[in-house]
Amino acid sequence: MNNPQVDPAASAGGTGPAPVVPELLAGRHVLVAGAGVTGRSATRALLAAGAQVTVTDGAAERLDGLRDQLRADLGGERAEAVALRVGLTEPPAGVDLVVTSPGWRPSSPLLAAASARGVEVIGEVELAWRISAALPEPPRWLAVTGTNGKTTTVSMLESILRAAGLDAVACGNVGLPVVDAVLAGHRVLAVELSSFQLYWSPSVAPAAGVLLNVAEDHLDWHGTMADYVAAKARVLTGEVAVAGVDDPLVADLLAAAPAARRVGVTLGEPGPGQLGVAGDVLLDRAFTADPAQGEALIPVERVRPAGPPGVFDALAAAALARAAGVPSAAVRDGLAAFQPVAHRAELVAEHAGVRYVNDSKATNPHAAAASLAGYASAVWLAGGDLKGASQDAIDELVLSVADRLRGVVLLGKDRNVIAAALARHAPNVPVRVVEPGDDEPMTTAVRAALAMARPGDVVLLAPAAASWDMFTDYPHRGRVFTQAVHELTRPGGPGHSQAR
Repeated sequence: MNNPQVDPAASAGGTGPAPVVPELLAGRHVLVAGAGVTGRSATRALLAAGAQVTVTDGAAERLDGLRDQLRADLGGERAEAVALRVGLTEPPAGVDLVVTSPGWRPSSPLLAAASARGVEVIGEVELAWRISAALPEPPRWLAVTGTNGKTTTVSMLESILRAAGLDAVACGNVGLPVVDAVLAGHRVLAVELSSFQLYWSPSVAPAAGVLLNVAEDHLDWHGTMADYVAAKARVLTGEVAVAGVDDPLVADLLAAAPAARRVGVTLGEPGPGQLGVAGDVLLDRAFTADPAQGEALIPVERVRPAGPPGVFDALAAAALARAAGVPSAAVRDGLAAFQPVAHRAELVAEHAGVRYVNDSKATNPHAAAASLAGYASAVWLAGGDLKGASQDAIDELVLSVADRLRGVVLLGKDRNVIAAALARHAPNVPVRVVEPGDDEPMTTAVRAALAMARPGDVVLLAPAAASWDMFTDYPHRGRVFTQAVHELTRPGGPGHSQAR
C-alpha cells in the first residue's frame, strides 16, 4: 500500500521536510468521533498512517464541511474514501479503534458503546504521540497543563525555544492540533494539554511536563474533583516533572510523580532543585552547575504580563526549557521578546483615568481570582457557564476579592449564582445584573461598568465562567467586550459623557 502522504497544515510551518509517517495503522478501521478541527487533523493523520477511516458527528453540515476540506487537502479520490456518518451511537462493524475529539465525554453513547465492546478509545493527542514515537527521529514533547495559565506558559515556552534557535511550535489546546505539528516535522513541541486531552491520552509521557495549579473546573465533564485531578496529574509521568509547589495539592502530586526528576516552581525564594524569585530576579537552582548559588534568568520587571501570575508562568516555561537544555541567555531573550496574547489581561483602552482590561480567558473562579488580585480597585464584569463549579468555589472567590471591588456587573447563564455569593459576602458592593432580555447585553454591561468606575479603577472582564451560553468561545466574548469599550469611550460615543 502506498503511503498517502499529506501536506501538513500550513500553520504548522516546520523548517525541515515533513516526515514520512510509518503505516502503523495499515489495514485497521478507525472511527473518528467529531468533525471539527481535531477531527479533520486526526483524519489526515490516520490516512497517512494507512488506516481506513469513518468519521461521525451529530451535525450533517460539519461533515459536509469536513468533506470539502478533505477534498482541498488530499484530492477528490482520497477524500471520497473517507466514510461520513451522521450521529452514530455505536461503532460500525470492523472498527477496532476510536479517535475522539477531546470534548466528547466518556459517557456519550458512542464512546460508552465502544468501550463496552472492547474497542480502544483515544484522543488526537494520543494519536500524535503514537505517530511521533514511530518516527525515526521523534520530536521532543514539552507539555503544560493546569487549571489556569496554560496558554500563557506554552506561548512563553515557544518564545524561549525559538530564541534558542530550535525548530519549535506551540500546539495542542492552544490551537494547532498536535498531530499537525508532528506531521510538519517540528523538532520540539510545546504542548498545551487540557484535562480532556489528558484523559484521552493514556500513554503520553513528555520529556518534561509541568502542572501549574489545580482548582475546581470542568466538573460537569469529569464528574468529580478526584477524576479531574487524576487527569491533570498525567502530565507528570515523563522524564522530568515540574509543578507549582506553592499549592499544597500540586506539591503532593509532584512528590508522588513517577518521573525520574522532580522540579518545583515557586514565587518565593527557590530551594535546591527549584526555580523561583530571589529579590528582583527569576532564579534557577535546578538546572545549573551551582545549585547553591543558582543562575539568574531575567529581572522580574521585564516579565509580561506583569504580576504574580505572569511571573509564575514565566518560571514554569523556563523550567521546561531548561529541562530541554536551553541556556539561560535564551530564557532571558525569549521572555523579554514575549508579548501576551489577546484576551489574557489585555489592556483594551484607557479613558478618563479608567483602564479597561479584557481577561476573557479567565473562565473559572480560580482564574478570575488571580486576575482580580492584580488590581487594587476594579469594576468586575463576570458570569457565564460555571461548568459545574461548586458554590463553595464561588464563595471563596468573592471572599478573596471583595475588598477590591468598586462594583460588579453580571451577565450570562449563572449570573445569579455569583450574585447570591456577593449578597452573602460583599453586601455593600453595588451589583448590576444584566438580564437576558436586554439588548446587546455586553454593551449594556460595559455601560453599567463605566457608570460605576472612578479614576484609578480598572473595568475588568474576568468572567469566572465559560462563554458558551452567550458566545461562540472566549475570544468571541473578548472581542465583543473590546468593541463595546471602544464604542462607548470614543469621543462623542454614547458613554463618553459618563466619564468622571
